[in-house]
Amino acid sequence: MELGVPLPRRPVPGSYGVPFVSAVRDRLDFYYLQGQDKYFESRAERYGSTVVRINVPPGPFMARDPRVVALLDAKSFPVLFDVAKVEKRDVFTGTFMPSTSLTGGYRVCAYLDPSEPNHAKIKQLLLSLLVSRKDAFVPVFRSNFGALLDTVESQLTSGGGKSDFTALNDATSFEFIGEAYFGVRPSASSSLGTGGPTKAALWLLWQLAPLTTLGLPMIIEDPLLHTLPLPPFLISSDYKALYAYFAAAASQALDAAEGLGLSREEACHNLLFATVFNSYGGFKLLLPQILSRVAQAGEKLHERLAAEIRSAVADAGGNVTLAALEKMELTRSVVWEALRLDPPVRFQYGCAKADLEIESHDASFAIKKGEMLFGYQPCATRDPRVFGATAREFVGDRFVGEEGRKLLQYVYWSNGRETENPSVDNKQCPGKNLVVLVGRLLLVELFLRYDTFTAEAGKKVVITGVTKASTSAVNRTA
Repeated sequence: MELGVPLPRRPVPGSYGVPFVSAVRDRLDFYYLQGQDKYFESRAERYGSTVVRINVPPGPFMARDPRVVALLDAKSFPVLFDVAKVEKRDVFTGTFMPSTSLTGGYRVCAYLDPSEPNHAKIKQLLLSLLVSRKDAFVPVFRSNFGALLDTVESQLTSGGGKSDFTALNDATSFEFIGEAYFGVRPSASSSLGTGGPTKAALWLLWQLAPLTTLGLPMIIEDPLLHTLPLPPFLISSDYKALYAYFAAAASQALDAAEGLGLSREEACHNLLFATVFNSYGGFKLLLPQILSRVAQAGEKLHERLAAEIRSAVADAGGNVTLAALEKMELTRSVVWEALRLDPPVRFQYGCAKADLEIESHDASFAIKKGEMLFGYQPCATRDPRVFGATAREFVGDRFVGEEGRKLLQYVYWSNGRETENPSVDNKQCPGKNLVVLVGRLLLVELFLRYDTFTAEAGKKVVITGVTKASTSAVNRTA
């Protein structure tokens, strides 16, 4: 559409079908018969619109009402960030909400709308914690992930030429986050020991089961995961162990919480949720995805990353500093591109606070007060009207240079634009900048050690070879 030309008004197309029956059928399409991407793309194609009425999982009996207006393009999607237009109360996981028994009986910050009094207090606690620990992130990451790469090399030598990065990352990310945020390694906790990642993964599953698939046969998995909630009492002991670690390790943060007017108990449940669900859950997904994307991109990108990273570190006297990281423009672009294609959180929800107009690229739509808006982020961040013919492809240098940086406003992974920052007044991820930092640090560790590497990507990301950095004409390959 040309600038200044009013968009035509259309009723939102689509159909919710027959109550109950259609919602169950659509759930089966979503998980088993089509898959997520095809589910949304096929409906946009069917109705000739990127704003459509559809059902979203989990539906019966988990969610009271599966009906949403789906926003499937880069232009309509950002209304979900505008807390003046949409309410974010109890919509973090969408049309259903896990039992508060899984969070100590509290509605934690992720489920609070900014208009609720405790939202600002808890968000401020999280932002203050990140600021107070900013000097720890780089050295703690390098220590933990340096050890991970030592293990990778050992496994490549003795384990048949393969190393399961996903499994190593699960354990290492949990240790890194606890040490970086609170200065105490979870494995040193008497309540957790080395079992922390397993307890955390189970707790995450109990909340996300309605939105996930484990690859089991449909006839077994759908009634098991998507029909009724998993009973919270089955993992109560695991949650108590996690809570005990946070109550001890986060004592300074809990002192600060009391100064903000929060009880230590509520603050501790919120720190646990933000650390395990948001941070750990995010890094479990993101870091293997970055590794996979970069491995598939091949040696030419590896050469460019290695040159940029080593040059910046050399200029910093051989140290990995925040200032050196800021000079790594390609490295940062690669992380943003991975976040664009593979956002750790794919769904966003918001309930319209009043009647409003939403625009796609091609039309304007009237939304009624109380309607649930839903955004499937990959459709928005792979929008060919914004990212062109390569919208679905990994382009490592997409965000390099002035023109590249203009595209950052369409990177939405953090529940906000990449050009904006989290505050107590919005729902943008408080750890937004930390996530990008950690993604860059992974690439720095890789390319300070290796000239190139290879990996296989499936349900897990498995490293199959590394070529160690050397000034010699002959590179050593593990």
